[in-house]
Amino acid sequence: MFLRSASVSRPAGPLPGGPYGGPRDAAVPGHTARGAVDRRPPEDEAAGLEAGRLQAGPLFRDETQQEPMPPNPAPQPAPQQEPGEPPQKKRAGRDLRAAIGVGVGLGAVVVAALFVVKAVFVGVIAAAVVVGLWELTSRLDEKKGIRAPIVPLAVGGAMMVVAGYVWGPQGAWLAMALTALAVLVWRMAQPPDGYLRDVTAGVFAVFYVPFLATFVALLLTAHDGPWRVLTFIILTVISDTGAYAVGWRFGSHKLAPRISPGKTREGLAGAIAFAMAAGALCMHFLVDGGLWWQGLLLGLGAAVSATLGDLGESMIKRDLGIKDMGTLLPGHGGIMDRLDSLLPTAPVVWLLMVVFVGSH
Repeated sequence: MFLRSASVSRPAGPLPGGPYGGPRDAAVPGHTARGAVDRRPPEDEAAGLEAGRLQAGPLFRDETQQEPMPPNPAPQPAPQQEPGEPPQKKRAGRDLRAAIGVGVGLGAVVVAALFVVKAVFVGVIAAAVVVGLWELTSRLDEKKGIRAPIVPLAVGGAMMVVAGYVWGPQGAWLAMALTALAVLVWRMAQPPDGYLRDVTAGVFAVFYVPFLATFVALLLTAHDGPWRVLTFIILTVISDTGAYAVGWRFGSHKLAPRISPGKTREGLAGAIAFAMAAGALCMHFLVDGGLWWQGLLLGLGAAVSATLGDLGESMIKRDLGIKDMGTLLPGHGGIMDRLDSLLPTAPVVWLLMVVFVGSH
């Protein structure tokens, strides 16, 4: 019996009647009959699986179907350039020609006013203070809704510069106290909502712009005052130039990436080196009684204070969400964008000058 059963051979094809009345193995697409051998080449089998996969949709939920890419996409034509047109170059964020032109023009005005009549230069300082206060308070109002009273700030700021030139440091301190008091009283004429916020911003503006600018007027009061002011301006400009030149060429380590991503430690070293060299030359040739080693210390202090001043205004502008404080100076931004390094450097230079060569 067992031998007879073993002699019965099973057909190789699919059985005619499965459990549901149809071919048992042929019911599943892509499957071969039981017992049969799939003779297709591997590449044909892979192509078949891929075709079945594209028809059935993605295998996993996070898998997306993509459109088939053409085998040879047509190349896009390059933009045509007009005959005789110079090749296009990458442009910087600012108009370099306008920046240089405005910078040279401002320098000529400052130097002319500085060496013609001292009182004229005091007027230039007061005008820059008023415009800077207007830019600062306008941006605070636009971006934060802080309404620091501009009228007492502008009048008191101009008077602080004049008082510092006429009566010295005591006059500057007295004018600052009176200006802060005027801000407190002026804001009382408006509703009390936001009073503390507005007067705090006003007192900050009094210190940040006119009070620091008053030290430039104090430099001017000495018998060689124009040369001291010129030294102060040269040191600040040379510091910024050295930081830019060295940082652009060798900068790789960020100085304060969260505040100013463009500033590097190498740029700070360049600012210090350039400013110290300029300080030694200026103290030896421009300032009466100055020595070259005093100029080294003067340049060091100016470079550090100029860098901190630039970072400080960058912090303010980042908080306000703006790039520039104004648009008055093409290629530079606003007046405050030019005063950012000068304002904190003025008291440092004045103090070191007083220590080294006196105040008169």
